[in-house]
Amino acid sequence: MTNRLRTDGTTGRVTFVTGTDTGVGKTVLTGLMLIYLRRRGVHALAMKPFCTGDRHDARFLAALQQYELSVEELNPVYFPEPLAPFAAAFRRREAIDIAFAVACVRAAQKKCDWLIIEGVGGALVPLTSQIKVVDVITELDCEVVVVAPNRLGTINHTLLTLEALSRRGIRPVKVVLMDQKKPDLSSRSNPRILKELIAPVPVFRLPFLGPKANFPSHLERYFPKAKKILAQILR
Repeated sequence: MTNRLRTDGTTGRVTFVTGTDTGVGKTVLTGLMLIYLRRRGVHALAMKPFCTGDRHDARFLAALQQYELSVEELNPVYFPEPLAPFAAAFRRREAIDIAFAVACVRAAQKKCDWLIIEGVGGALVPLTSQIKVVDVITELDCEVVVVAPNRLGTINHTLLTLEALSRRGIRPVKVVLMDQKKPDLSSRSNPRILKELIAPVPVFRLPFLGPKANFPSHLERYFPKAKKILAQILR
């Protein structure tokens, strides 16, 4: 399945990268996918429509795509407070304009062949009192990649995330386990158990790419270690 959101007669593909939690590797995977596609000659762009705290992730993605989209274009909704977007907006007595964010996504899609969207936190992170990240995914009608840390607890968190997506009829979905700097005992069995529990949803595993993988120069250097797996994820 590919996504056709353009209104000018052309087609485009959208992949939404969500996670089982915050800080699980969404930005690194989004960057890797962006590098892979662009090196394959696909005109790909990446966005992070909602962002809180600092804007490192947005600047990281902007640099990887040679600033084809400015930081403000790829991250139209930003709050400096390190809180869930709804909490940050509430603290400022503001309301997040979801329609504006979606319009920015559609505008970016018209500029490329493949748009990768990095979500904020997990699929059920609230954006307003009534709208969660999963609602934006539903609105975009796009394929989803779920990023999960390969450590103890990830089976439960991944199953909960997939259940939330399934309830909205969101498909296709892929799961990517991100190896950790210090693997625990569960990291050996997690891939096998998840493959058994969530089949036919595909499960992929990416090696740990170093503590500075969320910096463009480092990610470019480590990219070859992930190239074969990315080819499977981005079929």
